[in-house]
Amino acid sequence: MTTPPALLIAGHGTRDDAGAEAFRAFVRELGRRRPDLPVAGGFIELSPPPLGDAVAELVERGVRRFAAVPLMLVSAGHAKGDIPAALAREKERHPGISYAYGRPLGPHPALLNVLERRLDEALGGQDRSEVTVLLVGRGSTDPDANAEVFKAARLLWEGRGYAGVETAFVSLAAPDVPSGLARCAALGARRIVVLPYFLFTGVLPDRVRRQTEEWAAAHPDLEVRSADVIGPEPELLDLVLERYAEAVEGDLRMNCDSCVYRIALPGFEDKVGLPQQPHFHPDDDGHGHHHHGGHAHDHAH
Repeated sequence: MTTPPALLIAGHGTRDDAGAEAFRAFVRELGRRRPDLPVAGGFIELSPPPLGDAVAELVERGVRRFAAVPLMLVSAGHAKGDIPAALAREKERHPGISYAYGRPLGPHPALLNVLERRLDEALGGQDRSEVTVLLVGRGSTDPDANAEVFKAARLLWEGRGYAGVETAFVSLAAPDVPSGLARCAALGARRIVVLPYFLFTGVLPDRVRRQTEEWAAAHPDLEVRSADVIGPEPELLDLVLERYAEAVEGDLRMNCDSCVYRIALPGFEDKVGLPQQPHFHPDDDGHGHHHHGGHAHDHAH
């Protein structure tokens, strides 16, 4: 049997000691979950160990091949640029190593379920239909990364019965947390739960909670609560190992994680496995052009 490639976890980094320790503990837990794999983790910035040390640790353990998974919810500058650059540098530093690069975690249904659980904990049995959720992402100068947070909010809204799910960011992008809360209020929200779209505790999730408390204190007529971060849940461990398997097998996918024809999303369960029929658009020019370039056969999933 050939040894499977090692697993390298790449994290953002944080100035918060508890957040950095949560990441390191998560990497150790992954190692316990998969004793057959050498597992190591490092950060791009701000906290030890740096990613280069994690690669060196694997190389010292005799690893020649590894798969790197970015422990990040959205694909912003770190996942698109910094991590690939760091890996290319390590390849020069350690001749003979090869690696595959996995994709960020994204708004995977398993993580949406954890977010839903965090909201339930914050609500303590209150009726969802009276609750507006404010999902707060990290924020980025990358429009695509910010759009991913909106996508997560929309997927959380679909089929779960909340009055609405709005989106805000804690840094680098508008709306900020106070503006997001004001938007919820302007839309008529009486009950708001602020949900941090973060994996682990840290400086930014703490800032979200603090800004939420300050805004709530200034608006005593509204009920405003804070939910917890995702945390090192079993679903997160499973998802990282799923991303590892994709990277190793070269199974790079489109946005199939949230495809109603593959995944039973709340309220759309009956669509799973349905064949895709070419569909007629009544506003077409009437020349019988079928969607999907005229192919009349079913698109199976």
